[in-house]
Amino acid sequence: MAYTYRLHPKADEDYTAAYVWYEDKQEGLGGKFIIAVREKIEAIALQPEIYGSKEKKEYREALVKGFPYIIVYKIYKGKKEIFISSVHHARKHPKNKYRK
Repeated sequence: MAYTYRLHPKADEDYTAAYVWYEDKQEGLGGKFIIAVREKIEAIALQPEIYGSKEKKEYREALVKGFPYIIVYKIYKGKKEIFISSVHHARKHPKNKYRK
């Protein structure tokens, strides 16, 4: 059974800003970004433990296919919920990657 998920408000803002940036660069590219992120979130929801942790052990990271973004998340097994801390550009400073 798949986990439910929720995004940190700032993760949602980052996600939207990235969509706008890609769409400004090339029409339709923002839509491709949205699809790639959604597909990765759905994969995480189905098998959240498949992706490993990096710096902070309680958080896991999954790369978005075709884009330099990482989905940073935490698993709440008891609630069967995934908390998405950030949709983080891989080249940006990691200070905002882990949100509570």
